[in-house]
Amino acid sequence: MRGRLFAILLALALGGPAHAASPDCSRSYTLALHDHGLLYSAETDTGIDKDVADELIRRSGCKVVVSLMPRARIWQLIESGALDFSLSGISNPERDRFAGFAWYFSNKYYLLVRNDAGVHALTDFRKNDRLQLGVIRSFRYSESANQLVDSLQEANRVSQAGGLAPLYQALMQGHIQGMVIEPFDFPALDEKRIRELSTILEFNDPAVAHGLIMSRKALSAAQQESWRALINGMRSDGSMRRIFLKYFKPELADTLVNF
Repeated sequence: MRGRLFAILLALALGGPAHAASPDCSRSYTLALHDHGLLYSAETDTGIDKDVADELIRRSGCKVVVSLMPRARIWQLIESGALDFSLSGISNPERDRFAGFAWYFSNKYYLLVRNDAGVHALTDFRKNDRLQLGVIRSFRYSESANQLVDSLQEANRVSQAGGLAPLYQALMQGHIQGMVIEPFDFPALDEKRIRELSTILEFNDPAVAHGLIMSRKALSAAQQESWRALINGMRSDGSMRRIFLKYFKPELADTLVNF
């Protein structure tokens, strides 16, 4: 009995994430970033996801070709296996069929709404048929946020865009009255003077985990585990926190990376 228990424990130890093999660098990989607030800015070529990608590449020792794509295109290519990786993705049952994840931060979602819309609670937005919501195409959020988006979509009250910039513009011009945002979007609210005409309401949902997206068609389970181990290593040795501290105050950075 003791021998069998020892063999089971040994197998678990050798097969666990801490002992995952190093990534296979026999081929080059592809990774796509998307332009989204502090996660990545195409204008400055900086952001949290860019820093995470750079550190992943350094630790893996593999050649990784990094490009910029719209989020909707990223999910399509991940599903087909034509793209290996992307970053800051969230899961749902549909995505879990074709993508694996390695979590590295978690955040809540908020409704940014124009002051002149007369919205003081989330239900006010849903009830007023004249109000339009803006979202980024293919984005999913927390449970309550998704319910709001889906119900308004059925009522033809949702405007989609490829990124944040056109949504900010539509909000300021009054073409939409609200949009779903996250902490990475907060600095732009001041830069574009959006705070002067808007209010932020919090969705009453738990924080949602975001992570490295890995194509199941392009990467075997063992390969995914090797990349997951790199992300876990960045979290455990403090590297991930240091990246987030470049963009947020310590209290918010800790909230995002400790989950």
